[in-house]
Amino acid sequence: MFKRRDRRPIWKVVTAAVYPRGGWGRAFSYVKHRVRRLPDTPEKIGRGIWAGVFTTFTPFYGLHFIVAALIARVMRGNILAALMATFFGNPLTYVPIAAVSLQTGHWLLGSKPHGPPISLGEKFADAGADLWHNVIAIFTPEQMDWQGLSIFYFDIFYPYMIGGILPGIITATAAYYLSVPVLQAYQKRRRNILRAKLESLGQPKDTSGKGPAGR
Repeated sequence: MFKRRDRRPIWKVVTAAVYPRGGWGRAFSYVKHRVRRLPDTPEKIGRGIWAGVFTTFTPFYGLHFIVAALIARVMRGNILAALMATFFGNPLTYVPIAAVSLQTGHWLLGSKPHGPPISLGEKFADAGADLWHNVIAIFTPEQMDWQGLSIFYFDIFYPYMIGGILPGIITATAAYYLSVPVLQAYQKRRRNILRAKLESLGQPKDTSGKGPAGR
């Protein structure tokens, strides 16, 4: 019932994820508009935004919605705001977020990447290949190999998880204190507009035909 009638090819889905229709400016504008119109207090929406932005500094890719919702629930923030705030992590920001988180993590842990320096994508690919190989090995005589996953964990995942905490807290807190006053001003403006409309509807109708100026 709710499925698309025209199924999009996979390349269009990937393209839309990297560059949404109308560009990132329009996408950001849409998210901002939706967040401002959430029916909740500015502080509760702000806590949801905090949870969503902080989540983008964690290495739990594919689980950001779940992590953001859990953090927002613990903080008594707006869960929908948290989900929309994960949009802070996107193809334009994930590279600097990963770089800052990894550098901070290795610095805090006093560690260095194992072996020759290879790209982040290669380590993800090696970990994925090891994981698939080990799943196959459960049902075949193949021997399990954890080397790629081990390198990925110690070089990428663990430093990323530790190093993302501090910049995540700083960025999320800045987003909170920037968003709450904006939301307060927006909600106050909406209330004033609604009050003015209600007052205008409550005025008695002028049947003299002269209008206010002719009285």
